[in-house]
Amino acid sequence: MHYGTSRGQAGSSFDGSAARRLREGLRLSPEDVAYGMRAAYGMEIEARTVAAWEAGIAAPDEQQLSALAGALWCSAADLMGNPGTLREYRLARGASPTDVAREIGMTPQEYARLEETGDWAGDARQAEALAEVLRLPVPALIEFTGYDEELAQLLRKAATTRWQAHVGAVCELVPLPREYVAEGLRALHAAYQSTTAASLGWGQPASASSRDAGLAFLEEILAHFWQAIEG
Repeated sequence: MHYGTSRGQAGSSFDGSAARRLREGLRLSPEDVAYGMRAAYGMEIEARTVAAWEAGIAAPDEQQLSALAGALWCSAADLMGNPGTLREYRLARGASPTDVAREIGMTPQEYARLEETGDWAGDARQAEALAEVLRLPVPALIEFTGYDEELAQLLRKAATTRWQAHVGAVCELVPLPREYVAEGLRALHAAYQSTTAASLGWGQPASASSRDAGLAFLEEILAHFWQAIEG
């Protein structure tokens, strides 16, 4: 398994500066790009629209993104930053909704609803297939399949109690080797204890500042866990 967030636009991750760099690297003008999109893809695009995309004033829709990538001799992923939504991951892979639906065993209507609402209704096999076809990193997979809050609750318990008792339950949600999960939980627990202890005076009982520091840490528990895993 490979694991490495509908507006009518390519999405917030569209990188206009990358489009400009690629165009300039090919020694093309915005007029040349617009002409290429019209000639090869039938897109009625003006040069000022290409310039607006590059300036971040607007973003192309899905079909325009595909045509722009073709005109710039690159992939859609080259024109995007870090994807933040399921749709953006799909666009970065250059896949159609129908293709993804077929690969993961959903109807096109079911998959379209997933992108629109974010409500996951698939099973574990479909989740694995989704991660494969879109090359989702583990944090994105957990979020898109709706297990982020359940995982967060387990991580809060692991940080504040005996972390070893929660390795198995976390492994059921996180598709990573058990030793990675265990080390991540150990580091997470240590980071939480260090955070709360740092706000205490020597030998003093828990104070309001230590409780606030602990609550702030627990509020961002998922981010802390992924950082611990990467570490």
